Amino acid sequence: MSRYSRHIQLAEIGADGQQKISTAKVLVVGAGGLGCPVLQYLTAAGVGTLGIIDFDVVEESNLQRQVLFGTSSLGMNKAIAAKIRLKDLNPTITINAYSEKLTAENAMTICALYDIIVDGSDTIATRYLINDAAILSGKPVVYGAIYKFEGQVAVFNYKEGPTYRCLFPTPPKTGAVANCAEIGVLGVLPGIIGCMQASEVLKMIVGLPGVLSGKLLCYHSQTGQTTLLSIPKLNHEFNAALIQSGRLLNDYELSCENFITDISTVDALQKRNAIFIDVREYGETPDLNFPNNKQIPLSELEHRLVEFETKAIYIIYCASGIRSLKAIERLQHRFDHRFYNLKEGAIALQEQLKIHHE
Repeated sequence: MSRYSRHIQLAEIGADGQQKISTAKVLVVGAGGLGCPVLQYLTAAGVGTLGIIDFDVVEESNLQRQVLFGTSSLGMNKAIAAKIRLKDLNPTITINAYSEKLTAENAMTICALYDIIVDGSDTIATRYLINDAAILSGKPVVYGAIYKFEGQVAVFNYKEGPTYRCLFPTPPKTGAVANCAEIGVLGVLPGIIGCMQASEVLKMIVGLPGVLSGKLLCYHSQTGQTTLLSIPKLNHEFNAALIQSGRLLNDYELSCENFITDISTVDALQKRNAIFIDVREYGETPDLNFPNNKQIPLSELEHRLVEFETKAIYIIYCASGIRSLKAIERLQHRFDHRFYNLKEGAIALQEQLKIHHE
């Protein structure tokens, strides 16, 4: 009662809600930047059984953001090192550490032991694997992702809601998406996104409203802006066809047919008659105004597809390349046009425009 008194005092949780938390079973895939805060707060909240799966070892570069670990953890398996720290935080719960990689061979067996799966992974292949295991086992997934200064949170497969494949139907080409080691990340960002993921887990366990099912919350740490996007659900026949064809748990390294091509600002501005599409939300800076530039926020994209019916070369951009990639994925499924992702974002485009005009 003393440990969880602040939860019990909340009318929305109370003793009954805390009892639900104490009997819940949650699997966290990845004990890295996202997994660390998720695990800390779920442990502190008293989630009865926590599973941690991670085959990686703690490296010095992890300590900038993976706050479960310290210098004494260097060289240790992350799942085991996390369990040691978490047991000190709350010795009353059960913690299962899996010092192995989540694979198509073990995913169903491990996921079957838990009620909710938290995606704290950092590879696209693992995200599809988690999604497909969740579809087959009927488990909800709390998704989190980070990129430089931006992060995302969503809940998939909750009460037959949209899945990860509804947002990204096909895997991108292997190596097409960079990870933190390649592009860097603000140290506090995974803490923010991980806490949001932990909040979604607790909301589902207790039965609180507002679960991010069918929604993608996008957060930008530089501006403090949050954007909530709708995720349309693909029809039941889509997932059924995948299961029947045996593609689930099997196709993560396949290249997607519509591979997205990056382009630099210098090369983009040399494309004659190209149409630039700004998918940032209204009010984001810098405000760019130049010929053949149009703003179509990602949140409005589905309702403005008619504006892409003209056969042309389209240069899609946002602040840092995350939303533009999502926009292109959606557009490539509908149009046989040439789409380029402006990999350097709006600020770099502004600077290049100044040089170009001079």
